[in-house]
Amino acid sequence: MLIANGNDSKKFKGDRSPCSPSRVLHLRKIPSDVTEAEVISLGLPFGKVTNLLMLKGKSQAFLEMASEEAAVTMVNYYTPVTPHLRSQPVYIQYSNHRELKTDNLPNQARAQAALQAVNAVQSGGLALAGVPTNDGGLPPGQSSVLRIIVENLFYPVTLEVLYQIFSKFGTVLKIITFTKNNQFQALLQYSDPVNAQYAKMALDGQNIYNACCTLRIDFSKLTSLNVKYNNDKSRDFTRLDLPSGDGQPSIDPTMAAAFGTPGIISSPYAGAAGFAPAIGFPQAAGLSVSAVPSALGPLAITTSAMTGRMAIPGVTGIPGNSVLLVSNLNPDAITPDGLFILFGVYGDVHRVKIMFNKKENALVQMADATQSQLAMNHLNGQKLYGKVLRVTLSKHQTVQLPREGQEDQGLTKDYSNSPLHRFKKPGSKNFQNIFPPSATLHLSNIPPSITVEDLKSLFGNTGCNVKNFKFFPKDRKMALIQLGSVEEAIQALIELHNHNLGENHHLRVSFSKSTI
Repeated sequence: MLIANGNDSKKFKGDRSPCSPSRVLHLRKIPSDVTEAEVISLGLPFGKVTNLLMLKGKSQAFLEMASEEAAVTMVNYYTPVTPHLRSQPVYIQYSNHRELKTDNLPNQARAQAALQAVNAVQSGGLALAGVPTNDGGLPPGQSSVLRIIVENLFYPVTLEVLYQIFSKFGTVLKIITFTKNNQFQALLQYSDPVNAQYAKMALDGQNIYNACCTLRIDFSKLTSLNVKYNNDKSRDFTRLDLPSGDGQPSIDPTMAAAFGTPGIISSPYAGAAGFAPAIGFPQAAGLSVSAVPSALGPLAITTSAMTGRMAIPGVTGIPGNSVLLVSNLNPDAITPDGLFILFGVYGDVHRVKIMFNKKENALVQMADATQSQLAMNHLNGQKLYGKVLRVTLSKHQTVQLPREGQEDQGLTKDYSNSPLHRFKKPGSKNFQNIFPPSATLHLSNIPPSITVEDLKSLFGNTGCNVKNFKFFPKDRKMALIQLGSVEEAIQALIELHNHNLGENHHLRVSFSKSTI
């Protein structure tokens, strides 16, 4: 029997040995403004949550899971990966209590309404208890389609990652991803508006990865999505027979098999201890990603400082290919070195091949699939030398070097040992400074003898229109320069990154998120 006198909390004042496992969990340091739904969401991926007691005055809560097994899985998961509610760390331990009896306690109405809402979603019910509705149906303005914006996109977010996160809250039927206003966005359709409501409640404002990739979620005005192609940008999980679209990678048969029979997507609550089912990706990618049991930030996971990229437990990369196909290039202006510098903003370029017979096309091999996805997200659709770039994943796994004696005209280059790689140091600060192409460039490594006029004329000589310039007030080694357009800035970066300014200083150029 648990009474709300904080018996457990008193014992936490000193060090105490951990309790034996119990299906009742004690949560400490919960933010004062947190909702019942947010606390329940911590337990949801591990199984059914059967009761909740909030002690807001003590910044504590008790959560009762349906089984001890689910509680053990939850504690084991959150021990190395501290969960966060509203950006604050929350601590979870087993309670001394074996069950929660809250029938006679005051102020329990909201907790019970939140629990009923979750149970309605899990059992496929049609109404969310405790949510104001019209005629007993769903809240006004609610559809089964969500519009998702990902802010602070320091790491690539793929269609598969979105599926992995959102399928915990119901059957995902369709996803379309796109870039609008320099932001990565998606439309995602559930089989039922109830699932969309609960996913929005649990995920809006959460981070996918530590301290970045923040989800902003609204209901879409659309009631249904029309997906024409199954590829890396859009997918209809009920129609595995759709074409991949011109030049887009098609779904591998192993992926088709992983999603099961058309129209019967695995239940998000199937599997041991309520884990979302594993999603298999093409084995050509050399891995399969299992869904991660965490409904709240960081959702999928922690950033590994060792590799400087995301670490989904048990996974060493991200599905996909490290080789990109770049098309619609200007053959009179582009060189392998130019592509190396540009794509090197988003990862370490190992090889570049401009096609001998069709110089509008090139292959760019990045260090790994994460970096290729990042480069594709940021550079596809940008203008370079008067042409709009098209960047897609290539079907090639590597870029072949020409055989000895083979005519190549210097169009294939190996950069795997280049000293200009920006990301070769594990945990490099450069991982935190990856931004989309912009008209404002960040300059660094400027020697003391170089003046404003020197830099303005250097950029002006490349054909750029210099709109504005300023040195950093506290550090004259760095500056911002604003050019006439994003296209001008891309070309200036290609031509002037690593430019020798004398005194053994080579200029470093990157895109900036700031404006002058």
